[in-house]
Amino acid sequence: MQMGCMLVITDDTGRSAGLAQDLAAGAPIALVDLYDPSIPSEPASTLLVDVLDLRPDTAARLRHVLTRTPRGAPLVVLLHKDDPRGRMLALALGATRTLCPPFDIPRLRASLARPAVVPDAEPVPWCALQVASQARNFLTTVFVPDRPLTPAVVDTGSAFIEQAIQDTGIRDWIRAVRRFDDITHQHCLLVAGLAAAFGQALGLGEQECHRLTRAALLHDVGKIHVPTAILNKPGKLDANEMAVMKRHPEMGHAMLAGQSFQPEMLQVVRSHHEMLDGSGYPDKLKAAEIPDLVRVLTVCDIYAALIERRPYKAPMASGKAFAILESMTGRLDATVVDAFRPVAAAFIPRFPQDA
Repeated sequence: MQMGCMLVITDDTGRSAGLAQDLAAGAPIALVDLYDPSIPSEPASTLLVDVLDLRPDTAARLRHVLTRTPRGAPLVVLLHKDDPRGRMLALALGATRTLCPPFDIPRLRASLARPAVVPDAEPVPWCALQVASQARNFLTTVFVPDRPLTPAVVDTGSAFIEQAIQDTGIRDWIRAVRRFDDITHQHCLLVAGLAAAFGQALGLGEQECHRLTRAALLHDVGKIHVPTAILNKPGKLDANEMAVMKRHPEMGHAMLAGQSFQPEMLQVVRSHHEMLDGSGYPDKLKAAEIPDLVRVLTVCDIYAALIERRPYKAPMASGKAFAILESMTGRLDATVVDAFRPVAAAFIPRFPQDA
């Protein structure tokens, strides 16, 4: 095996051979049978796991095989079924990226070409990585289609994030979360962290801070009903895909209605894409029709979307992102944007790319 080789660990070499060859586009590949492994000793550029049904027993077998593979290469796991159990097993194996169907070649190549880790001028503290990973596991476990989501469960996740921001600070939280490959989890945790930091910067009381973080954690819950292929598409959405994406506020609202959530939480879920000038969706609300809590979450939501890594863009520099918020006069609440400045300033000066 040569440097730059893709090492594919599979439970069906016949199924994986064609996929690997298409992905490699002429570059060297090596297939490893999960049940009869012969592990090359040379380094690999990528480790790709293609197992049809990732269960505890196959994960245990994979762990045994991975201990014998060259270290240092990114580990990409193909999840043929997009379920929380599979994601948790992949994360436990040390996956740097998980990919779900459809496994079309252009999308897979684009995903594999993206850096799995956001470049950083200094290491992210281990404690920040640990708590961010625990928060992501929480989302993977509880934000699941057809599983009831209760206020008590959301309170638990919100309290964890609030404590994490107090312990690690918003700067290290953002640096840790931006390493995640799952776009929806990355975004929810960024928004929740920014909201927790915003509440602390505003000097809000414990209950108000908790309310803000809880709303942030819930705001995009409707996206669990949006197909993964749309959520993680490595390019801009077309008109039909955007129409599906824009349904997530209504789907989230319908999902939580009748689950004992406070009306203000339901309003955040439904209205966080509304704009003061009426240009938002889904209800085209204007000015006084948009509550203060929604206005605050909308600022956190847009800022997070600008600074996070997405399949089709690199993260925007923090200073530029805040300038965009300031430029949205008439659409965002200018008082909220100005109050958000200390949250952004908490990490802008220490990022070399933001100079």
